Amino acid sequence: MMLANAVYEQETGPLSSFNFGSEEKETLFVASHLHDIGKILVPEHVVHKETRLELLYDRLNEIRMRFEIIKRDLKISYYKKLNGGASKELLDRELDKEYRMIDEDFQFIANCNEGKEEMNPENLDKLKKIGMRTWEKTLDDTIGLSYSEKMKKVKKKNPNPLIENLLSDKPDHFIEREEQEIIAPDNPWNFKIDLPQYKYNHGEMYNLSLDKGVFTTEEKYIINSHMIHTIKMLEELPFPKNLKSVPEIAGGHHEKMDGSGFPKKLKKDELSILSRIMRIVDIFETLTSVNKPNKKGRTLSESIKMMDRMRKDDLIDPDIFEVFLTSGTYLEYAKKFLEPYQIDEVDISRYLSGYVDV
Repeated sequence: MMLANAVYEQETGPLSSFNFGSEEKETLFVASHLHDIGKILVPEHVVHKETRLELLYDRLNEIRMRFEIIKRDLKISYYKKLNGGASKELLDRELDKEYRMIDEDFQFIANCNEGKEEMNPENLDKLKKIGMRTWEKTLDDTIGLSYSEKMKKVKKKNPNPLIENLLSDKPDHFIEREEQEIIAPDNPWNFKIDLPQYKYNHGEMYNLSLDKGVFTTEEKYIINSHMIHTIKMLEELPFPKNLKSVPEIAGGHHEKMDGSGFPKKLKKDELSILSRIMRIVDIFETLTSVNKPNKKGRTLSESIKMMDRMRKDDLIDPDIFEVFLTSGTYLEYAKKFLEPYQIDEVDISRYLSGYVDV
């Protein structure tokens, strides 16, 4: 509402014809409250994922135990060789060297899990090398499970004991999508989406080797699908005539000005001004929020800088973004809702049209 009022006050320029009367205010008020209603259908464990291996629990704990088993096997081998007459001094040096390498390898995996390692070719090769190390499993992993879990397992008798890789992408890591979850290209909502092959891909190597962040392509789609659910739900509601624009405004805040957005790939001229306003304030609120489980709320300067890159990449409306800055809306919001440490100095002149960096 702050930004819409600021846009309405523009007397010249491309936004001067924007009307924000009582009907538009009510529409924006309702759309604002409903813009993320589809998130009630998005699994909480996906939205709140904080590490690459996290599901309902962090699977790094499973991998840690495999490392422990390898270390224990080395210790057993150490005593066998010692009992066979090998030099204790030599065995101690070898065991200490092996332990240090294993500890370093696990630290690397732990860093990958948190997204601290850059996934350049060198580190990817290192990850693959570590993952190919083997450990011995002797217990049947297909018994004592629920029916649905058993169905994910490969339907064949595994040898016992079984030698497995330290890290793997197993067949049961790939979760198929239910037929009713597939959206046809000629769908009635005009969604234009790139549907991942699988609903989930829980592969350990696949997740740990992500280029950045903690979310896989499949998880990003699931999170973005809240827009699909929002639009479907709102278009089912019998809004009165004066609120008929609510679905478009609420459902358009993930669309981008260049037409690469989600879920309809609409371009700037296909989106209403209220929808474009919604996109900018939604991004700003997300960047500065201190209630996100996997990130700390950014400062004003950090947030504005990131939004300016979006402006340059034609992802947000440049004219509305400029009003967002020149009207002081960003600062007004910050003083009401942000933590004191987030409110730092911002030279907005650097982000206005006509600015030349000298």
